[in-house]
Amino acid sequence: MKKITLFAFLLASPLVFSQRNLTIQEATSGAYTSFAPKQFVAPQFRGENAITYLESTYQNLVQRSKTDKWSEKALMSKNDIIEALKEKIKDDEFQLYIFPYDYTWKTADIIAFNVEGAKQKYYVELDANTKKITKAIPYKSQGKNETLTSKGNYLAWLEDNNIFLTDENGKTLQITNDKEGIVNGSDYTHRQEFGIDKGMWFSEDGNNLLYYRKDESMVTDYPLIDFASRVAEVKDIKYPMAGMKSEEVTLVVYNIATGKKVSLQTGEPKEQFLTMVTWDPSNEFVYVGVLNRGQDHLKLNKYKAADGSFVTTLFEQKSKTYVEPSHPLFFNPNNPKEFIYVTDIDGYRQMYLYNTSGKLVRKLGYNQVVFKELSGFDKQHVYYLGTANKGLDKQLYQVNLKNGKTQKLTDVTGTHTVAFNDSKTAFYDQYSNTAVPRVVNIVDVKSRKKEELLKAENPYEGKVTLPKMEMVTIKSADGKTDLNGRLIYPSDFDAAKKYPVMVYVYGGPHAQLVTNTWLGGASLFDFYMAQQGFVVFTLDNRGSDNRGRDFEHIVHRKLGQAEMADQMKGIDFLKSKSFVDKDKIGVYGWSFGGFMTTSLMLNHPETFKVGVAGGPVIDWKWYEVMYGERYMDTPEENPEGYKLTSTLDKVSNLQGRLLMIHGAQDPVVVQQHSMEFIEACIKAGKQVDYFLYPTHEHNVSGKDRIHLNAKIADYFMTHLKK
Repeated sequence: MKKITLFAFLLASPLVFSQRNLTIQEATSGAYTSFAPKQFVAPQFRGENAITYLESTYQNLVQRSKTDKWSEKALMSKNDIIEALKEKIKDDEFQLYIFPYDYTWKTADIIAFNVEGAKQKYYVELDANTKKITKAIPYKSQGKNETLTSKGNYLAWLEDNNIFLTDENGKTLQITNDKEGIVNGSDYTHRQEFGIDKGMWFSEDGNNLLYYRKDESMVTDYPLIDFASRVAEVKDIKYPMAGMKSEEVTLVVYNIATGKKVSLQTGEPKEQFLTMVTWDPSNEFVYVGVLNRGQDHLKLNKYKAADGSFVTTLFEQKSKTYVEPSHPLFFNPNNPKEFIYVTDIDGYRQMYLYNTSGKLVRKLGYNQVVFKELSGFDKQHVYYLGTANKGLDKQLYQVNLKNGKTQKLTDVTGTHTVAFNDSKTAFYDQYSNTAVPRVVNIVDVKSRKKEELLKAENPYEGKVTLPKMEMVTIKSADGKTDLNGRLIYPSDFDAAKKYPVMVYVYGGPHAQLVTNTWLGGASLFDFYMAQQGFVVFTLDNRGSDNRGRDFEHIVHRKLGQAEMADQMKGIDFLKSKSFVDKDKIGVYGWSFGGFMTTSLMLNHPETFKVGVAGGPVIDWKWYEVMYGERYMDTPEENPEGYKLTSTLDKVSNLQGRLLMIHGAQDPVVVQQHSMEFIEACIKAGKQVDYFLYPTHEHNVSGKDRIHLNAKIADYFMTHLKK
């Protein structure tokens, strides 16, 4: 063997000694800043053959087009916008820090965005060729939830709990004038469950505005303590706890020409959920999914917009567990008498084509794919993003509307996001997987030919040494279901050594922690803890997202039980590894994960020596109606389930070190949960550690999250590693 001198080795390998571990600051925000893989920010198709996006400094909008062989060219800058604003709007001042991130292309020439001046906000349309503003609709700086007609001639917006309407000439009319307790047009109706992300909808012709009217005056006031003033102040929120009085919601149609308002006759009882709100393409009717408070009986109803009268129930869906509508109806642009309804009635959330008489035309589902997002229609097909690879992947599918035949259009394993051109002949495809940080292609729909625009390099190469990450499959407690897991090995891993373990858990509905994406869905904090010498493990148990109805609904009326059983199968997997120190296993989670952490510490005290529970649910009777009753029913209907899932009567089991963390302003899992747990620990003579973030809500965000992560890391280092 040829002898290699140390000097020669150093010359040949200059990067080996430059690599290092993450700092706690990098572990907190580095995945979105210094270590973010190169990407196209806010990409959109402009017409048929061009895409635009913000360049890396966010100062300029750039374009790549087929005619330019997809080479990057500058299109416009934030300074172009400032100059155009100064020319159009003389009595205000503007300062943009970045190019408007929320821009959209109204046409191939007109770009639209929102901008804030010194005096008020504006909805703006600008000609990209002339750099001249063609429209600027002003509204108050405190305005929010902006909603625009398709023609762009009216803008509806909210100030506090009321709706205002501004026309393209800047004339503003107040639509509602309700006092405290009545909230209009808010997307926070029903606490944003059931896929609700809007509170106002214009009809397609722009003549009518439909909006939620939420009466929460009868809902219990819940006090949050603001410590910022000289004498702490009480700030009440409306918080309907499980089994208690909930909000009463109606839908109102406002006719812009006449100023007349009519309420849809959605009937009794008043405590019901109004979901899936969709205008008929004719502008004459409104469709509403009326879901009972028990969330096990859904009616898709049709109402006449002119007078609010009930027309018919198109169909009903019932369940022994719960029905959870999560999408509006999607009307077929080629046939206004057909729409797509998304439901998990047959086991997986998939698309079903109905006509407006309520007759099922055909099922559009495919295998065990879970529908995630509609991507558009062409004359023959509907396109959508759905799962693959046992929920790990997200892929693009094309479905023939006439026969239901389905094709998968993306062929690389991983998680894809897409955007189509106007004619649906090509799409922008951005994807990553555990081996690929990011790739961007333009794909021809018919030929599948790809034009690669970006292949991002590994942003950690030569800078930071990330520990090895491995995707694993574990059999669930039912003995037959495969669960997806992620294992991160300690830095400088030595199989002959034994290492402590940090289990990171969430475990509840609507969440998935393990994905076929860059870093496997893990946060950099997970890798940071592995760099500190921990095995870091995560498992998506039954009850979590993207594996179908039965996989999730196993939790009904007994939250945490199947989830814990599966997590303990993960522990068995860990204990089978010779390098795992079986006496040094800890667990950390937030929100539902805080509930899981506390439950695991109390139900399996012989296993978990350390736990950190953030914003934890302690007893489900203190959680809100919409989410809590879906899974647990009311305390009166399910007393055994509430007793089984409560952690309070299990406090005497606590053996390990438990740190509980809460935000004092938490409106989601109110601080009462952790306070009652602390009181139970005092009465049981059990020591527990507690930390409060006085100004934060349910999540600790901003620079304070560095403090949070440092505290969690220190707790595990102090009580588990030593």
